[in-house]
Amino acid sequence: MKRLAAIVTLLVAAALATSLASDAQQPKKVSRIGFLLASSPSSTATRVEAFRRGLRELGYVEGQNIAIEWRYAEGKLDRLPDFAAELVRLKVDIIVAEGAPAAHAAKNATRAVPIVMGNAADPVGTGLVASLARPGGNITGLSDFHAGVITKRLELLKEVVPTASRIAVLLNPANPTNPLQLREIQATAPALGVTLLSLEVKGPDDIEHAFTAMKKERTGALIVFGDPTIVTHRRRIAELAVKSRLPAIYASRASMDAGGLMSYGTNFDDLYRRAAIYVDKILRGAKPADLPVEQPTKFELIINLKTAKALGLTIPRSLLLRADQVIE
Repeated sequence: MKRLAAIVTLLVAAALATSLASDAQQPKKVSRIGFLLASSPSSTATRVEAFRRGLRELGYVEGQNIAIEWRYAEGKLDRLPDFAAELVRLKVDIIVAEGAPAAHAAKNATRAVPIVMGNAADPVGTGLVASLARPGGNITGLSDFHAGVITKRLELLKEVVPTASRIAVLLNPANPTNPLQLREIQATAPALGVTLLSLEVKGPDDIEHAFTAMKKERTGALIVFGDPTIVTHRRRIAELAVKSRLPAIYASRASMDAGGLMSYGTNFDDLYRRAAIYVDKILRGAKPADLPVEQPTKFELIINLKTAKALGLTIPRSLLLRADQVIE
């Protein structure tokens, strides 16, 4: 009996070892993420790294249990629909969309593949989701819009240039969020004693024409709206602003790295780290329709003193003390 028990034990152990070896040889599922970006690699580098860092913190390792398909439109918004359709054909598990134009392109390409917005201003107003609390459909994620941010930029600019009564606004009308933001700032401008000059930039050729118009209209300052096309050409815009001696405020840190004077807005790196959490929840079985859209919680004011000096400006000390970062 002892010999029989020993034989049975050996057989069970061998069977268990064979089963474990077989399981070890089975390839683990590699989830595929399609990342649709309206901007360029250089303008989104820190956001992408924040997203990757968020994935790593949640246990995802590229090449092992997750793969990412990258598609950059380089500011050419008309390329987004084809890229979105391509990601759908590749049968990705999730599409992460950078900005409202990319999110709309993804939404038009599929009603089945879950879509996570890394950032999208006013997703309800532009028709991406039914509501923030109950987005419905296959889209959820993060909004980079917060009531008052647009008007806050105008107020900050007036602190730096209190005499500016005519201020230019640079925007891309093809971006569904830009006209909405323009209406908001137009409603506030009269109370601050400001007349706005709206100038459209649909492509790089429009930039020079816009600055020519600013000179002709004798504008005293400039507000640059956030947009993939505009941020792709942020360096040229910042250079022309300095050359035209126009104090300008921008929507994000990317323009500051290109030599902009000031930026105020959402901390996009924080949004994209949080986007990784949405990806994880969806891969674990959550439905986008049941995941509320979150709004930004971190905002940052950045001031570039080097550019201020080039413009002959003295930034008020009270403003410098409120800044999250001062570039010397």
